[in-house]
Amino acid sequence: MDTIKYLQEIILQTHKPAAEVMAQAFKTGVRQMWRERVLGQYLRQEISRDKAIELSGIDWVELAERQHKVMLEDLAWAMES
Repeated sequence: MDTIKYLQEIILQTHKPAAEVMAQAFKTGVRQMWRERVLGQYLRQEISRDKAIELSGIDWVELAERQHKVMLEDLAWAMES
């Protein structure tokens, strides 16, 4: 499904005006982009863990740490093969 169809479905299901749904989608997308940027900086050790938590929240930092750890484990396993 493409983005327009997702938006149309949300508008139909929520009975909200298209402008409100679009504004929320934009806001949500920007937040997600910001969070990804912050977590990337943290994992590249460009910012501290405390700063990453301040900017994106502890739950997101912990999730990024777990995902990064698993990715490194998978990479190590692949290199051994």
